[in-house]
Amino acid sequence: MSSQKLSAWLLWIYLLLFLFIMLSPLFVMGGAALNDSRFPSVYPWKGFTTQWFVDLWNDPRMWIAGRNTLLVAFGVVALALPIGTAGAILINSLSGATRAIVYGFMVAPILTPGAVIGISTLLFWRTFSIPAGLHLSALGQTSFIAAYVMLLVLARLQSFDAGLEEAALDLGASHGQVLRRILLPHLYPALGAGAIIGFFQSVENFNVTLFTRGGSDTLTVYVGSMVRTGAPPTINALALILILITVTATIIYEVLRRRALAREMAADALLK
Repeated sequence: MSSQKLSAWLLWIYLLLFLFIMLSPLFVMGGAALNDSRFPSVYPWKGFTTQWFVDLWNDPRMWIAGRNTLLVAFGVVALALPIGTAGAILINSLSGATRAIVYGFMVAPILTPGAVIGISTLLFWRTFSIPAGLHLSALGQTSFIAAYVMLLVLARLQSFDAGLEEAALDLGASHGQVLRRILLPHLYPALGAGAIIGFFQSVENFNVTLFTRGGSDTLTVYVGSMVRTGAPPTINALALILILITVTATIIYEVLRRRALAREMAADALLK
């Protein structure tokens, strides 16, 4: 066997192992959500059931936690998008040591443990007599999710032609018009990706939310409290629903992204 074929085989083996390790827990969880067993497991298989979804539907605490999770997630997206975009534009306009320092400060929240961010957020706002609650959860999550948006927008800005901005200003456009009609349309793919990533990062966040939520529940806190007293099958039902929502949203985004890319390529071909 040649070295090229051996490398190809090793690559395929690695890829299959990677997919198995990543996806097998999801399949097991999905199977446990449909298994007619009080103990969440796939084996032994005791029959197909949707009872755990019915129990989840009839759980009022889950509905409240889901509503709170969506409120926080939409609030985080509304805050993180403009903050992250402004940070990316600022960093892109800098150079040298100043750029490196500002970039380091902007990225630092991603590297900070969630428990530290949650406690810091709680203590900081308590000095202003602001109690814990979902509003602090949104602010705490925004402090690091905005950095993800910044990285995505900054990467998109690398392909932006600064000459377009200069030409628009020379033709009499204001800075606001340049931002709305030239820069933001170029950043829409990154902003869309940032909104999706920010939304799901907020939904799955636990550490920051745990310290800042006050007496309110979110889905992650709700699931965490249920696991402490055991692992009811409704958790697997909830997990399967979240997995399906995530996969569906990812597919829709990818389809829309490819259609937008095809339109851009067609427009470029017409211009040429």
